[in-house]
Amino acid sequence: MELRDYLTVLRKYWRSITAVTIFGVLGAAILSFFLTPVYTSKTALFFSVNGASSASDLAQGTSFTQKQVESYVQVATSPLVLQPVIARIPLATTPAALAEHVKVTVPTNTSVIDIAVDDPNPATATAIADAIGAQLVTAVHDLSPEGGQGQRSVAATVITPATVPSSPTSPKIPQNLALGLLLGLFVGVGQAILRKTLDTRVRTAADVARVTDAPIIGRIAYDKAAAGRSRFTPEGQDPVGAEAFRRLRTNLQYLDAGQGRRSFVITSSVADEGKTSTAVNTAATLSAAGLRVLLVDADLRKPSLGRLLGLEDAAGLSTVLIGHAQLGDVLQAGGLPGLHVVTSGPVPPNPSELLGSVAMSRLVETITQQYDAVVIDAPPLLPVTDAAILSRLTSGALVVVGSGEVRSPQLTTALESLESVDGRVLGVVLNKVRGESAGYGSYYGRAEPASETRRKVARRAVAEDWADRPREIV
Repeated sequence: MELRDYLTVLRKYWRSITAVTIFGVLGAAILSFFLTPVYTSKTALFFSVNGASSASDLAQGTSFTQKQVESYVQVATSPLVLQPVIARIPLATTPAALAEHVKVTVPTNTSVIDIAVDDPNPATATAIADAIGAQLVTAVHDLSPEGGQGQRSVAATVITPATVPSSPTSPKIPQNLALGLLLGLFVGVGQAILRKTLDTRVRTAADVARVTDAPIIGRIAYDKAAAGRSRFTPEGQDPVGAEAFRRLRTNLQYLDAGQGRRSFVITSSVADEGKTSTAVNTAATLSAAGLRVLLVDADLRKPSLGRLLGLEDAAGLSTVLIGHAQLGDVLQAGGLPGLHVVTSGPVPPNPSELLGSVAMSRLVETITQQYDAVVIDAPPLLPVTDAAILSRLTSGALVVVGSGEVRSPQLTTALESLESVDGRVLGVVLNKVRGESAGYGSYYGRAEPASETRRKVARRAVAEDWADRPREIV
């Protein structure tokens, strides 16, 4: 992942990152609240050498004392010192248990021992520290070797008596909150990156580019208010959506239709990616440019075009393919000048055989000659092979990719199914694009519920197409 990808992850999952970070801070606060406060009392002892009569003797004695101090660190936490301390205070514990609450250190290049005692009770901590200091002085006197005049060679003196601490040393609330913040932020960012890594849904053009080299010829923004709209109309289509399909129509003219054929199969990898609505709007936009367009419902398994457009579905494509009707008998007006529709007709028991039959091949040749553009709505590629079969009879397939609806492996398999039958992928239509990533929001503004102003904009845009009637598909 590049830096831009990480920034995209942070922007996309900022809510979960923030939530996890807040939980981290709250967890640290709760933990700090329930932890028993611990107070630390400190004392310090200085070790000196006795009997030094010259500077040389003093230097040697100082070196000797510093070496001895390292040994007395171990003595300070030994039963020799702690057992009398326990009996003196008294304490209901053992020397080993008490030693876990005593920390003995030696500052660098000194003959000083610092003793720190931790205890939930500040007075007890102070009493233990004082007792250890006093007992260590006695232990040093007993353990130190005698000098030439019968005195001990090393003496220990308490230089810093223990004092009662006024505030606990643990828990360190500011430090704990800071650690909770950092840990929560780390976990939050980690889970966001993990979710991004494990999420194989195709959402953006970059995701599509990782799967296929096929060009993205259209990006259709998601419009919740228009989700149930049945057809493209100048009065009903919002300007953002209208511009998206006009741009799709313009891009179609740059595609090599191959051998002069101008028929397109519109399909998807799985259901609910918006292939049928894309087929309807594409056909309507082509007809709005002055072209004669035929929209065919070739989904002979779960047809929806007739219901979506409110057309008769008792006879249609299946009826023509089995020879019970002629093409002219099942043609229906699509609601816009130049737009005709052939619904699916009755659902047959053998859809794949009908769509791969000679009758279907001849029908595609006939309608391609009669119309400027033929748009065929086909079933998804993964459940059945119908769309792959039709892609060989037409100029190729336009694969609709519903943003967030399909996963990369599914899209890869769907495209491979087209390649396996030598079908041609003309391009990809990225549908249901959230936000302004469809590319038109910054010009028109965010899509809002239909208003009179927006309807006027849409009417004017379509009127311009009708005034200039080029044959955009060559």
